[in-house]
Amino acid sequence: MDTLVSSTLGTAKPGDPCLLLIVGAAGDLTQRLLMPALLNLAEDRLLPERFAVVGFGLEPFTHEQFRARVSAGIRQHATRSPFAEETWSELVSRIYFFSGDCDDRSAHARLADLLAETDLRHRTEGNLLVYMATPPSLFGTISRNVRQSPVMERKRGWTRLIVEKPFGHDLASAIELNRSILAHWPEDELFRIDHYLGKETIQNLLAFRFSNGIYEPLWNKNHIDHIQLTVAETVAVERRGSYYDRTGVLRDMIQNHMLQMLAHLCMEPPSSFSPDAIRNEKIKVLDAVRSLKPEEVRRDAVRGQYGPGAKPDGTPLPAYRDEPGVAARSETETYAALRLFVDTWRWEGVPIYLRSGKALWKRSAEIVVVFRKAPEVVFSGTPSARLDSNKLIFHIQPDQGIEFRFQAKVPGPSMTLQRVNMRFDYRDAFEAQRGTGYEVLIYSAMTGDSTLFSRTDLVEASWRIAQPILDVWSAEPPVDFPNYPAGSWGPKAASELLARDGRAWVEILHRDVLGRVPIFRSGNPTFLQNLALTLEPASFAAGEAILTKGEPGREMYFLCRGRVEILDGEKKLNTLGSGDFFGELALLYSTPRRSSVRALESCDVLVLRTEDFMRVLKDHPDVAASLQEIARERYGSPEQ
Repeated sequence: MDTLVSSTLGTAKPGDPCLLLIVGAAGDLTQRLLMPALLNLAEDRLLPERFAVVGFGLEPFTHEQFRARVSAGIRQHATRSPFAEETWSELVSRIYFFSGDCDDRSAHARLADLLAETDLRHRTEGNLLVYMATPPSLFGTISRNVRQSPVMERKRGWTRLIVEKPFGHDLASAIELNRSILAHWPEDELFRIDHYLGKETIQNLLAFRFSNGIYEPLWNKNHIDHIQLTVAETVAVERRGSYYDRTGVLRDMIQNHMLQMLAHLCMEPPSSFSPDAIRNEKIKVLDAVRSLKPEEVRRDAVRGQYGPGAKPDGTPLPAYRDEPGVAARSETETYAALRLFVDTWRWEGVPIYLRSGKALWKRSAEIVVVFRKAPEVVFSGTPSARLDSNKLIFHIQPDQGIEFRFQAKVPGPSMTLQRVNMRFDYRDAFEAQRGTGYEVLIYSAMTGDSTLFSRTDLVEASWRIAQPILDVWSAEPPVDFPNYPAGSWGPKAASELLARDGRAWVEILHRDVLGRVPIFRSGNPTFLQNLALTLEPASFAAGEAILTKGEPGREMYFLCRGRVEILDGEKKLNTLGSGDFFGELALLYSTPRRSSVRALESCDVLVLRTEDFMRVLKDHPDVAASLQEIARERYGSPEQ
């Protein structure tokens, strides 16, 4: 996970003086995310000068041993280059470790002594920020023990508690966890963290909507056809199998991160940018999300689990059920796609599609707002009789930015339209550095700004949306798992979910994706950029017909993954695999299909339609020549 952190020198003051107590400090979270985030804050001069860290865990580390441990980790996980050796040297001198059991009251007494001593040494004004970097099962116990310990009896300044996700396993456990924590910590001292809200693009949703007069009047059912939210990962579960098999993608990604994204996107204008004003509007959105009935879950919620496959670079990947820590007949979903509705005046009838999965063909996270099409009647009789929808795209990862896709006339005498885009990229517009996503959140907790943290009602509202889906999936085990190969574009049912509504997923194709097709690898950036706007991904199951002999040719196909057979009747003429293309002959020579094509196994393809194909031939004669040469080698002349 990474994000961008804008340079804020001169525009933001450092956080309040404080001690950061990390409970569970010897774990992976501290190494990978918290220490790099603190280093980045120090580099940006947003870490207070009067600041120190105390790690708390069962491990028998001395201060020096813990410093050596995090020093080794920071060089592996630091997000900026070159490494800030001087800044880290100063920061690590303020890091301490306390070895003890959180259930041992005598340990808390000794911890209170260390905190008081450290507070005095670094003049942190008695302010204490407690970070629970522990398994969720310990949240309730630790929050109670810390609150009732001598640490709190001797505190002088403010105290705030940061709680990591996941916050509960279902609605009932979330309510119980809220109850147990709120019994000891008031809401205004409680900061439930969601690192996705630390990403600049998510924060910029509000700035984009409410500071630009051009879009907000269009932000409603009269102008928006539908919305898509996607979080796709190429990584499999890897070492997290035992955790993930109890969780699944609906709990791990959709219930928290993606519903928070939806709330930011669909909320009404707040009265101000105060934390409660923002969160009051977000809860209204989540409360208005239509709860799915069991029959609606079966229709509008798709689940998937990956089988054996390969990464985009060809590295083999095992099936989910063969991952370490995963049950041999696991029914846990690694992919989910939903169709939801927000029943408010603004969004009545506008479908919102969410999807997320692991072991997919690319890593990306986007929000796509698809506007209603312009009337096509004025373009009838022109080469551009079919219009596309305008699309506003918020890129969240791997690159953060905002893009608007529209249509423009191609230079020349005829009214021919081409998809074009305007794009703003954070890296180009601002002085930005790589971050972990935690910088903004830690800084906000230090300053007491709870805007980006989940309130009790927000947590429970998001679980109320997910719970009916979990109930149906638990009662009705899947019969088709695994239903998509690792490294593919996910289960076919996810595409069918939108196809029933006459829509399709908007796939954001990056240059590295096109580079997997050999004929595109040497393409110049302008060609690849234009091509990425025209290609449409599609998937076919084993045995499914892709082309039928005698049909008119309306598109050609580039095979990204899988194998197909070329047939004349039932006679096999050829077999094609990843990197090949087919269907170009009917377009090159304006003839009916000369053969049929059938998927030998699950296949993912990129589709180039006729009008875009002809423009490629015109604008890029070198590509046209390559296609024609391969066609001649493959089929001979069109008369043969």
